[in-house]
Parts: sequence; C-alpha cells; structure tokens
Amino acid sequence: MPEGEAEALWHASCVAVGERGLLIHGPSGAGKSALALKLMALGAQLVADDQVLLRRDGADVVARCPPQIRGLIEARGMGLLRATARDAVRVALVVDLSRQEDHRLPPRHHIAVLGVTLDLVLAVQADHFPYALLQYLRDGRQA
Repeated sequence: MPEGEAEALWHASCVAVGERGLLIHGPSGAGKSALALKLMALGAQLVADDQVLLRRDGADVVARCPPQIRGLIEARGMGLLRATARDAVRVALVVDLSRQEDHRLPPRHHIAVLGVTLDLVLAVQADHFPYALLQYLRDGRQA
C-alpha cells in the first residue's frame, strides 16, 4: 500500500507500554511473537500478533488488532495463547527484525509508515534487547 494511504494491514506484532506502542515487523519466523511475549512478561500489553491494522490519525499512526485474532498470540511449540489485549495504541517505535544493528552506538534510524516518520530500531542479538526496548519506550533515547 502506498505510504500516503490512511490505513494498512501489516504482517507484524504490536505491544503497548503505557501510551506508547511498539510495532515489531520482519519476515515469518523472525521472532516477532517471541519478542512480543518477552515484552509482555516484562509488563507490556498485547495489542496484536501476526496482523496489525494501522491507521493514520493526524501526525500519529494508531495500531489495533483485527477482531478475529484479538487477544491471541502465537507461542511456537505451544500454540495460540490467550492474552488480555489493549484496543489500540499510538505507535512510537518500530523494530525491524529483518535487519541487524552493527553499531555499538548506532545512529538514529527512521521509517515512514503511512506518511508518518517514526523512530526505527534494528534487531540486536543480545539478551538485553527486550529490556532496552522497554526502556526506550518508557523514557526515549538520548542520542
């Protein structure tokens, strides 16, 4: 769908930390649901898993879940798990699991979603990644 459109369906997962949403995208098998589950174990709320409805609302992108999969998240090897789901959240950060971050102190990355520029984080293969994402959502990034 062209970036100027007002709505889109993404193959992604989304969780909320307070009023800030994290959109996790990448190819099938990249670990979107696994990362969402880790963040939920740390207190994040599920918004959507596998499919995320995105809608532009002024200068914001709002994420919500298609009704047929609301409150469900896949856990590989266990099946679909039930989870208390939040209705919608404003997306504050996007994680791209298809690209690896190579820098110890990376430059800021951005992505245009429905014509809105959002902060982007590339995948980090380290145990601290979910914790760092949670902290980023809570208090932002310095540089």
